[in-house]
Amino acid sequence: MNFRIGLLALGLALFVSVPSTFAGILVYQSQLTGAAESPPVDSPGTGFTTLTYDTTAQTMRLEVSFSGLLGNTTVAHIHAATRLPGVGTAGVATRTPSFEGFPAGVTFGSYDRLFDMTLATSWNASYVNANGGIPGAQVALVAALNAGKAYLNIHTSRFSGGEIRGFLQAVPEPSTIGLALFGAAGLVIVRRRRAGK
Repeated sequence: MNFRIGLLALGLALFVSVPSTFAGILVYQSQLTGAAESPPVDSPGTGFTTLTYDTTAQTMRLEVSFSGLLGNTTVAHIHAATRLPGVGTAGVATRTPSFEGFPAGVTFGSYDRLFDMTLATSWNASYVNANGGIPGAQVALVAALNAGKAYLNIHTSRFSGGEIRGFLQAVPEPSTIGLALFGAAGLVIVRRRRAGK
């Protein structure tokens, strides 16, 4: 019986740990703060972002809201990949100097844009060249996102190196969460039955 429980637990662990790069829709989110900058900045500014990457359609939807900035926005973009997850700095991966249409000259605002990631205008040319072209840049960015090594940075007139930023983290798809909970419930039932014998 212990062998079966171990096998079930191993199977569940392997399924839950399968990289989300096999999925068509990948979702990442992050809180944006001054404390997350490198080095940290003393800003009351905050923000939130959701990035939805469709690996089939090769599009990226970026939704950002922010408020309380001390300086007026100048540029915003995604940097990738840092050496370690959640810390450090990296070069700009997306369009430079800023996302097309990102609100400039404001201390609060929101942004919602869909990018065609097959177009050179969605990327920083240096990032594309460093990754052997647009297909390689797409693979590199998704890998950085999955590893927690990509961050969104909003730069302002007061903090030219960035006033608020946040490392994007994968959001588990509902079916994965449901399957994990189902597996955990199964383990509890098996253990209770075993304890009752």
